[in-house]
Amino acid sequence: MPTQNLILNGEKNMRKTVFVVMLAALLLAACGPVAGGSEYRNSLSVTGVGQVSLAPDIAYVSVGVRTESSDVSTAVSENAAEVQKVMAVLRNAGVEDKDLQTNNFSVYSNDQYDFEGNRSGTLYNVDNTVYVTVRDLSRLGELLDDAVGAGANSIWGVQFDISDRSAAESEARDMAVAEAQTQAKELAVVADVTLGDVITVSYSPSGDGFYYPQYGVGGGGAADQASTSIIPGLINISVSVSLTYEIR
Repeated sequence: MPTQNLILNGEKNMRKTVFVVMLAALLLAACGPVAGGSEYRNSLSVTGVGQVSLAPDIAYVSVGVRTESSDVSTAVSENAAEVQKVMAVLRNAGVEDKDLQTNNFSVYSNDQYDFEGNRSGTLYNVDNTVYVTVRDLSRLGELLDDAVGAGANSIWGVQFDISDRSAAESEARDMAVAEAQTQAKELAVVADVTLGDVITVSYSPSGDGFYYPQYGVGGGGAADQASTSIIPGLINISVSVSLTYEIR
């Protein structure tokens, strides 16, 4: 019997301990996060944008040759010969080997049919495209004309850019931060609050430099042909900065 009483008393003490622990947990949950925690911190978020516009100093363009023949070997060999001519013209224009990169080579077939819908044969098409970096923009139009004269019949995707963006991005970033800070101060006055520390900062650079012209030459004869007109325009380098302030 004394042993049984000891067991019963032990069970009562254990239930009492569990109850106290559960009650403490409930009280802590009801209190929520500690005052001043980020979940309940009053804040003000602003975003500033800075933009710098510069004339581009570099361009990228895809120059290709497309050939077709009823014989696949002939299509490939003719394509290789034409591409070599185009590459020679580009090199003579001052484009270095490091600025030439093959970005597409494909061979595919097209079945041919007569007027009655019967298969009459197969044509094989070969595409060979080179990605060209042009560092002298003053000669870009002339270079494209020369490439066409050498056999290039697929030119697309002219993209202008700035070779070194670091200084422009830093300037645009500083402008974005200054604009965000000004907005925060003005809003704080209107809302009658006091700005505290900056809680978060986010930074997002962006920019454009794409221009897709229709390629063509003017004039009626070889002596009257005008060189292709390429307009580089300006490159806009934009940066957005978002700041979140604690407010009091």
